Amino acid sequence: MALITKKKVPFKISDKLRKYLSKYGREKELPIKYTDLLRFDNAFPLYDKKGKDTLWETVVYPQNDLEEIYEALKNIYADLKTDGDDTVIKHLVVDRVDTCTYANTRPFRIRIVNKINDNHDYFYIKLADASRIYGLELEHLLSPNVISYCTHEDTLVEEHIAGIPADQFMNNHLSDANFNPIRLSKEFIKFNERCFVRLLGDMHSSNFVIIVTPDFEDFHYRLRAIDFDQQSYEASKSVYMPQYFKQNYAMIQMGMKYLTAESVKQYQAEERTLIANRLREEKSRMHDLIDTMKKDTLSIHDNLESLKQDLSKHYKNAKFLNCKSMGEVVELSLKLVLVH
Repeated sequence: MALITKKKVPFKISDKLRKYLSKYGREKELPIKYTDLLRFDNAFPLYDKKGKDTLWETVVYPQNDLEEIYEALKNIYADLKTDGDDTVIKHLVVDRVDTCTYANTRPFRIRIVNKINDNHDYFYIKLADASRIYGLELEHLLSPNVISYCTHEDTLVEEHIAGIPADQFMNNHLSDANFNPIRLSKEFIKFNERCFVRLLGDMHSSNFVIIVTPDFEDFHYRLRAIDFDQQSYEASKSVYMPQYFKQNYAMIQMGMKYLTAESVKQYQAEERTLIANRLREEKSRMHDLIDTMKKDTLSIHDNLESLKQDLSKHYKNAKFLNCKSMGEVVELSLKLVLVH
């Protein structure tokens, strides 16, 4: 069983990481900072459609700050979605700003509504944490998913990743008439492999979503991580394998029922091949990212030493014991993908 016993230590963006973000267009001037959103003077609980407390609070800003903050938020959204095309702003309104009361970094979620069609979308503003940024960047480069985000000083802006939260899916959709357990089991195996190879931890069912796409004869599933705080931080290899979280037990049971050991190995090999192809396609950018990551501090010493031992035993490869940083551990893990 995967277990996280201590609160993660946040890490500031280093000068070298900042240079990387600037080089690849992630560092942008923003009209508002995370700290500006702390200027609310009231907040009240946000409930879902069934009247259940979401553990988010909707914040209220003083009237003299409201227009300035909301206008800045619309500009950020336009930059995130349309590369700065401010003609879309006149159709947008900020419907709500929420903050998460139980999260370590107290993120803000902004609900944007298009006045023309009443369609809504979200984005997030958070305190920038280097672990999370490396997680976002590795997701963008090594997964089938494109990630839109930007940074400015200590502020991180992220797009909303749409999908059905995995815990809700397991509670509400496993008995659907069109549900295909074999296809979902396959995607869970591939998701598990992606997380382990690039060392993204804490992927229990509240931290990833399931995207369901109708195919011409069936349904296709994709599993997407939505929380990247635990990128190469924890001490145990099991934390980087979603199969070891008790919250994912329904999916694990499904895989044991519908997949054979041979098919599991096949899907793992398929995903490693896809990752290897992405590594080759993004060779220059990956080199810059890993070179930056190797020189950064992203975990505490005891976690690093423990994980090196775990991975050395798992892969039967003593080279892990020589790694001096979490970045070097990730680099070696990715190199093993290229040689198989």
